[in-house]
Amino acid sequence: MTQGTMTAIIQSAVFTVLQISLPIVGLALIIGFMISLFQAVTQIQEQTLTFVPKMVTVLLMLALLSPFIFGKLIEFTNSLWGQIPAMGP
Repeated sequence: MTQGTMTAIIQSAVFTVLQISLPIVGLALIIGFMISLFQAVTQIQEQTLTFVPKMVTVLLMLALLSPFIFGKLIEFTNSLWGQIPAMGP
């Protein structure tokens, strides 16, 4: 296994993780910003006001995006399994 092969595998893994996590984390960030803005305007400083909506949003996004997530993970795993014969001695 060469250094180029390992670099390509790591790059592909990082790109796959970003593709999977970015929609969920991005939406949680947007929800958190909106709630923080609401708290700043109304001066309500309640911790559960930020936690519960973000938790519900992340769980809903996981439920909605699970086919996409599992598809990407299966695609990445299949590409790794397909590269095994080329990694031989």
